[in-house]
Amino acid sequence: MKLTFLGAAREVTGSCFLVETTQVRFLVDCGMVQGGREAPARNRMPFGFDPQSIDFVLLTHAHIDHSGLLPKLTRAGYKGPILATTATADLLQVMLPDSAHIQESEARRNRRRVQTTRGRNAEPEPLYTLQDAQECLRHVWAVPYDEELVPRAGVRCRFRDAGHILGSAIIEVWVSEASGTTKLVFSGDLGHPGRPILRDPTPVQDADILVIESTYGDRAHKSHDASQEELIDIVERTLYRQRGNVIIPAFAVGRTQEIIYQLHHLTREGRLRGLKIFVDSPMATEARRHMELFDDAARNLVAWHTRGRDLPYLYFTESAEESMALNKVRTGAIIISASGMCDAGRIRHHLRHNLPRRESSVLIAGFQAQGTLGRRLVDGAKRVRMFGQEVPVRAGIHTVGGLSAHADQPALLAWAGGFQRPPRQTCVVHGEAVASDALAEKLGAMPGWNVTVPEPGMTLQWPRHVKEPHDD
Repeated sequence: MKLTFLGAAREVTGSCFLVETTQVRFLVDCGMVQGGREAPARNRMPFGFDPQSIDFVLLTHAHIDHSGLLPKLTRAGYKGPILATTATADLLQVMLPDSAHIQESEARRNRRRVQTTRGRNAEPEPLYTLQDAQECLRHVWAVPYDEELVPRAGVRCRFRDAGHILGSAIIEVWVSEASGTTKLVFSGDLGHPGRPILRDPTPVQDADILVIESTYGDRAHKSHDASQEELIDIVERTLYRQRGNVIIPAFAVGRTQEIIYQLHHLTREGRLRGLKIFVDSPMATEARRHMELFDDAARNLVAWHTRGRDLPYLYFTESAEESMALNKVRTGAIIISASGMCDAGRIRHHLRHNLPRRESSVLIAGFQAQGTLGRRLVDGAKRVRMFGQEVPVRAGIHTVGGLSAHADQPALLAWAGGFQRPPRQTCVVHGEAVASDALAEKLGAMPGWNVTVPEPGMTLQWPRHVKEPHDD
């Protein structure tokens, strides 16, 4: 059996893993690379395999860095099923068409830029179209949590709750060959335990091969109480004293849910007042579904909200016109909008109108990959380029890591510590090099753990454990 790391190796985005035996070939995730000038070119590169040779795809969750190249895959000839949890399948119905809309809009913008600067009509084709996304969705099979499935003879799999966003999954896979059965576990993105809204990540007891994420593998989050106090301070100072707006770039699901929860919870406790919250994302409505996946605290808060007493104002925009109208609001608004790394979508318009304003604040609540606009803001950029113009950064930029949807290093180690015996091989992925190396060092210090940080394109082969370039 071979396992090839086609994405998310020593970086956070572009999750994609290829598993091969003499009888079967399948993918776990097929994500888009996000951030950096080279990202568009990388996403356009041919796949490192024949799409028509893939038997099935297992999808850990709906975030675009895990799912965003699925329409490209089906466009290239893939005909098999894409297995995902029911909530993930529902979210994909909105997220993939929205991603296609962004691709088509970027292509049109590039055409105008080329016509203006060179007088030639040389628009690149979009990475994929809305029609491609809709065709891809016909391949998505919704599957339940915790039930064993047989996507092909010789392969069994089971999706377990990862507690990251609605529908997120840890995937257990049993692959049978003549030499025996090997169990692989793909952590996907693990949620932080003890956070409101979603259930904690499911413990897994055994694996032969573990592929574990490391987004925050080198650090610990602030405590929940400290994060709440930081959120209160940012909101009160910006809305009441500075009389500006709070702009929150949020992944359409996950952080949107938790941020709304936190703001409602703090209002219910009397620690915030008079809030006007606008959720400006066509995807956010899906985040209000699947209550069966919420924890008890979230369900109690929804029940309070249903009773309709002393509620903050909460409005979900539906149209582009409503979104544009928000840019005229000068004070008193909390605007939550995708994308979470500020590189696409409606959030860029809200940032363009609020970054130059000293009275406004930008609250960063999720990981920002290298090369993204969000990362440049976090790193202290004084000016950023948006829509072909230089935009000064005068607004306050605040990072509240305690609101992250990802487990921190102590939580990752605790989840790994739930295995009854060490996996034969552990591969640390989905983290920048410093984070992956730090987690690998901690895991490797645990008795009996054999840990590696794969390089991009690396293939690991069992039972010989041979490392080889994928393109050999």
